[in-house]
Amino acid sequence: MLQQLFTPSVQHTLDLIGIFVFAISGALLAVRKNFDVFGIAVLAEVTALGGGLFRDLIIGAVPPAAFTDLGYFVTPLLATLLVFFLHPHVERIQAGVNVFDAAGLGLFCVAGTTKAYEYGLGLHASAALGLATAVGGGVLRDVLANEVPSLLRWDRDLYAVPAIVGAVMVAVCIRYDALNPLTSTLAAATAFVLRLLAMRFHWRAPRAWNRRSTVREEEPPRRPTAKATA
Repeated sequence: MLQQLFTPSVQHTLDLIGIFVFAISGALLAVRKNFDVFGIAVLAEVTALGGGLFRDLIIGAVPPAAFTDLGYFVTPLLATLLVFFLHPHVERIQAGVNVFDAAGLGLFCVAGTTKAYEYGLGLHASAALGLATAVGGGVLRDVLANEVPSLLRWDRDLYAVPAIVGAVMVAVCIRYDALNPLTSTLAAATAFVLRLLAMRFHWRAPRAWNRRSTVREEEPPRRPTAKATA
């Protein structure tokens, strides 16, 4: 089905672009966490390939594409080198990186949903794996960096919701036999635009209803005073 939507060369190029941008986000977090070059490379690889690996293992597409295509493995290493030597410059164009990250989110949620359906999963499961493909690498990145995953934090702009919308659009198109290059591009573009709008206007998911009446805010741990540590 993917081959019917895009030619293999176009699909491969889009995959590599998405992998490269996701890898940059992982490498930048590693630099902020003061990781060494090996840690930067690991976080870049995990961020770029984690979602696709999870999807391929679930649907039985083994060995996963990340282990059969050298380009998938090398691309995050190129991002590692770029960030390792030029991270101050990359940080300055973070807004541009975020735009490409949003584009990768849109591409991966569409490709993940389509590939899962190709391997025999139902529409609901395919959409769920489309979401996992798009955000799974970011979750693994945050866990390895000892951070609460961004998509679980209320103080971060919507990330998973745009991917859910894109994946559901693909599933609906499959259901009504309307998936083609135009509708798949529309689904990816919708996820992309929603993510950009969420970043621009700081859209966030609501927290529990009447939360303040029953649950206290978690207080940050206090640092011990000099007298207490003496």
